Amino acid sequence: MPGYQEMMSLFKFKSKNSVYKLLNKLIEHGVIEKDSQGRISPTNLYNLYSELRVLGSIQAGFPTHAEEEFSNTMSLDEYVVGRNRKAHYILTVSGDSMIEAGIQEGDLVIVEKTEQAKIGDIVVACVDEDWTLKYLRKSKSGDYYLEAANSNYEDIHPISSMTIGGVVKGVIRKY
Repeated sequence: MPGYQEMMSLFKFKSKNSVYKLLNKLIEHGVIEKDSQGRISPTNLYNLYSELRVLGSIQAGFPTHAEEEFSNTMSLDEYVVGRNRKAHYILTVSGDSMIEAGIQEGDLVIVEKTEQAKIGDIVVACVDEDWTLKYLRKSKSGDYYLEAANSNYEDIHPISSMTIGGVVKGVIRKY
C-alpha cells in the first residue's frame, strides 16, 4: 500500500490528517486493515462489488405461485466465509466418496482451517499421511474415524495418526 505522502498526492489532499481520516473510514468499513506495526493492507475489496439481490424463496417440491420481491442483498463471500478470510481456503474435489452429502467430483469446497471439529462435520483430514474429505465420526470405543458419504466406500480407521486440517463450510458447483 502507498504511504501517507503518496496518498496525499494520489488523492490531491493537502494534509496527512485527511489521509488518516480516510484510512480510518476504510478500516471501519472493512476495506483495509491495520496490523500491529501500523501497516495497512486491503482486506475485502472484492466484497464491495459482489453483493447479489435476494429476491425471495423458490419451492423445490410442487410448483407454487411466486412473486419477485426484493428483500435484501448479500455477499456470498461474507455468507460462507465471514470476516475471518485468512482462516479459509478452497479445494477442488476429486473422486465420488462424498456424493450422498451432495459433494461431487469437480466441486469446490470452502474449508475453514482448524484442528477443532465436531462429530458429524465434513472434514479435510490427514490419515496415515494421506489427505481425504470425509465425515468425522466417533466409535463406541471412543476412537475417531472417517466415514464416506457413498456406500461403495468403507470407513477409514487410522492405523497410526489422523489430523484434522479443516472443516467444510460450503460447496460451490458451477453448471
